[in-house]
This record gives sequence, C-alpha cells and structure tokens, in this order.
Amino acid sequence: MQLDRSVIDGHNQQRIKEHQRKFEFVSADVANLDEVLQKLTAFNIAIPSWALGTGGTRFGRFSGGGEPRNLEEKIEDVGLLHALNRSSGAISLHIPWDIPKDYKATRELAAQYGIQFDAVNSNTFQDQPGQALSYKFGSLHHVDPKVRKQAVEHNIEVIRHGVELGSKALTVWLADGSSFPGQLNFRKAFQRTLESLQEIYQALHADWKMLIEYKAFEPSFYSTTIGDWGQSFTLANKLGPKAYTLVDLGHHLANANIEQIVSLLLMEGKLGGFHFNDSKYADDDLTAGSIKPYQLFLIFNELVEGMDARGMDHATGLGWMIDASHNLKDPLEDLMQSVEAIKIAYAQALIVDRDALNTAQEQNDVTQCQEILQQAFRTDVRPLVAQARMTAGGALDPVQLFREAGIRKTLIGSRGEKTVATGL
Repeated sequence: MQLDRSVIDGHNQQRIKEHQRKFEFVSADVANLDEVLQKLTAFNIAIPSWALGTGGTRFGRFSGGGEPRNLEEKIEDVGLLHALNRSSGAISLHIPWDIPKDYKATRELAAQYGIQFDAVNSNTFQDQPGQALSYKFGSLHHVDPKVRKQAVEHNIEVIRHGVELGSKALTVWLADGSSFPGQLNFRKAFQRTLESLQEIYQALHADWKMLIEYKAFEPSFYSTTIGDWGQSFTLANKLGPKAYTLVDLGHHLANANIEQIVSLLLMEGKLGGFHFNDSKYADDDLTAGSIKPYQLFLIFNELVEGMDARGMDHATGLGWMIDASHNLKDPLEDLMQSVEAIKIAYAQALIVDRDALNTAQEQNDVTQCQEILQQAFRTDVRPLVAQARMTAGGALDPVQLFREAGIRKTLIGSRGEKTVATGL
C-alpha cells in the first residue's frame, strides 16, 4: 500500500502548534541549527529485508499478521516506512532469502517508493534446500576446499545480484568457528578464510566495497574465526582498499568500548559501516537505543568527530543499516523506533560543543569534558529530528500515525493473518 500525502499532512496539522512550541524552545540554544537540520534531513538508515517480519529465537517464532510474503511486499513496507519518517530510503537484501525474479521490475518498484538498494548480504551460515555441501563445520574456513569453493561462488553470485540492482557493497558475516578446544587449528582457519575472501574480493567491481562483519561468539561458543574488530581489520588490510570492517553493535563481548573501536577504525580509514541494534546480555538484536542510549550517543560522538576530521560526508561516507529481530513488537513500529533512536543520538552528537570539548581535553579538565558531553546527551533533541522529518515530507510522529491510519490492519486485510516473512 502507498500512504496518501493528505494523511501525513492532516496528521502534522493536528500537531503543528505543540511541535512548534517544543522546536522553538530547544532550537534557541542550538548555535549551528541550520547545519544540524540539514544533516538530519540528509541522514538515512537502510532497512534489512529480513527484518520486515516477526523475528524469533531457537525456542519459537510468533508471527504477526500482514507480514510481507515476497520481496515486492518488503519493498512496499520499506516504502511505507520511508513515507512516514523520510529516513528509510534504502533496503538491504539477504541472498538467498530475497532473490529478485525480475531485476528491472524490482528496480522500478523500488524507484516508485524512492528506495535504493544498499549492501547485499551473503548467507553461508545456513544450508539451503538442494545445496550440495554442508556448512555445518564452516564455510570460508572449512577444511574441505570444495566447501570453501561453494561458499566463494555463493558470495560472487550475491555480488552479481547486487550489480543488477545498483548496490555497491557486499557484507560478509560468517558463522565459522568452533565450539570445543582442539576442534580447530586457528591459524589454518584464519588463513583459509583470508584466501577465500581474496577470491571474492577479486570479483568486486571497482566502485564496490566488501564489508567484513565480526562476532565474538554464536553460533560457535569456543571460537569465532572472525571474532573481533582486530581480526576483521587485519583481513581488510590484507585484502586491499575496497575492504572494510563492519560494526554490529551486538557483536561484542559485554562492556566492550565500542566507541573507541569506532574511533580507531575511522582513523585508519577502515570503518565501513554499522548494523544498529541494542542488547542487554549478548547479541539480543533489540530496538536501537532501547537499552543503552548513552552508549549510542557516545558512538555517534566519535563518529561525528572522526568523520569531520577526515572531511567525510555524514550521510554517504559510511554504511548505515539496522539489523534487529522484532520478536514481540510490530516489525514496522520497531523499525521506526530504531530509526528515531539513531537520529536522536546523531542529533545529540551534532550539538556537542566541539571547540569547548577539545579545549577541556587538552587541559585534562575531566569534569568539564563530562559536563559538555552530558549537556548534549540530556538535551531533548526530538523536536529537531521531527522538524527535519516534517520538512522532508514525513510525519511528526510516525508511530502514532501508523496506528491512527490503521496501517497494520490494512496490511492484514490484503495479505492475510498468518503470513510469515523470510528472514530471522
């Protein structure tokens, strides 16, 4: 379904006075207001095709109604999100869950909704129907060269799909690892992974990137062959200038200093992008900003400082994507909440007094450093985010309009009560 422009306009008209009051209050203290609003308007976060349906755990999955039944309906759902928040203008496909049947038709449908195709994602962490060889004991690091060859060829196939759609990046995440001591020769596994990635790297087009994702554990519980940012960074350096590290916020051990990792990768020119989510215990894949909003702000604080130091465009210099599993909430509502939390953290980072912070840091004024950061974090920047969204044509309160307009009910009416989307 497509949301009529008049529905958004009517929603905004009902809330404009209250919004204006809040906006004028907070904007009076923002010295770089025009710059902040411009950057917020330009900033978009890609939506993963696999997160448009209800997620689940190994214990069960409780699907909701009206879930997208195919790639076309997933694009339509991203189009709905983008119409509401004007910040979800890209979709990231996972192959083979979402292989286009007709590239031209798929591109045209996406264009109708103002949607572009973000990074394409390979899948060698599952065995697919009809697959000749199993990934039970790994893929790119497997001891059997035939299994490695199969995994390499799959990644190259994913690149071909991406080229047809206009994507410019391949994301590689591996479940390769071991669950018991002695099961794996770490050195050989890492070397085989590098050799496999080198074959995939050679298939990249000149204007493409390879984003190498890491994860500390799960599904393997003793070791993961690309287990942390240092291992991903090493691979990216060995592969060449088109290879980068991808940071998933849930893929770290507890209390890892993600903002420091981000800063160093950015300094070295090897930070490729993000998968945004949140966690309490491990890779919980919860709504971004729902558990650790201060950490999300601190990450963006380093991003803004680091990107500005390198002269990078905030909107296009890195890859921005959500990667979450919506086990309990309506997936579209959850995605809107994540996008909002990300943009709030970004807005807070944009209003940090950089000159004052740098002075305090150079003077070892620890108290003042904390004061400056927490002043920005405790500022209610939601009216700034809402103003940028409204100016771009979106809704002042996307989640509320989603409910008021009965969008989920309409989707259930057209798709059915028991549909199950492909993905997590």
